Amino acid sequence: MSPELSTGLSLKPQHFDAAISCRAAGLWFEVHPENYMVDGGPRLRWLEAVRAEHALSLHGVSLSLGGEEPLDTAHLQRLAHLVQRLQPALVSEHLAWSRWEGVYFPDLLPFPRTTAALQRMAVHIDQTQNVLGRHIAIENPSHYLHIAQHTWDETDFLAELVRRTGCSLLLDVNNVHVSARNLGFGASDYLARFPCHAVSEIHLAGHTADPTLGEALLVDSHDTPVAPQVWALYKDLVAKIGPRPTLIERDGNVPAFDDLWNERSQAERVLRSAQQVAA
Repeated sequence: MSPELSTGLSLKPQHFDAAISCRAAGLWFEVHPENYMVDGGPRLRWLEAVRAEHALSLHGVSLSLGGEEPLDTAHLQRLAHLVQRLQPALVSEHLAWSRWEGVYFPDLLPFPRTTAALQRMAVHIDQTQNVLGRHIAIENPSHYLHIAQHTWDETDFLAELVRRTGCSLLLDVNNVHVSARNLGFGASDYLARFPCHAVSEIHLAGHTADPTLGEALLVDSHDTPVAPQVWALYKDLVAKIGPRPTLIERDGNVPAFDDLWNERSQAERVLRSAQQVAA
């Protein structure tokens, strides 16, 4: 794990003052770059003020790397400008698509993991990394239904993307738990197959049960605290692979900064325990 990065938090506008004033070692903050891809204004000035005190991560949600269409080059150039301006410690995107015929969808949508899709996504990752002048991390998705057209196991698909492009991986442990419950596979078995040597970042988040189907369908909602089952998977993972920069991800029902800090402290204890064992 980088000595500069330990456990980070999603940065929300209501927490800017607390973020700027905090001086905890290893603290970093993550934002969606789409909210800051502008030439100026107060929000960008706030983010630059936070960047003056802490490392940043840019976690993109709209490059549509898994889409069948060519990348939106104007969007990619705006992202590159923001990366150049902020010099974030981490840049990441998703194993998903979100754009069709020039229309953006507010979801990270799945696609069949075929060899053609692998080749297409590798080209898109290469293009992105070349424009940004750096490697990015790709996040494993949450799943809600079976797709019969898959011809690659997800962990093999991600490992091959790493081999072809040199990208790293963002391992979202909550996504693993949600997908395992929804599709009926073992979360621990999935993590045992995951190409953990390529993991540059870990995400922890909360989920909710579907209002109609209940626990039969979990939703990766990012609006609740990290669940005990996810903490257990995270603890076992870090004990196996060692510490990695870890984010507490919260996008809805955003609590007070102190509440998020309590979750950060829990992750910090896991990381420190793994460091002590490694030492």
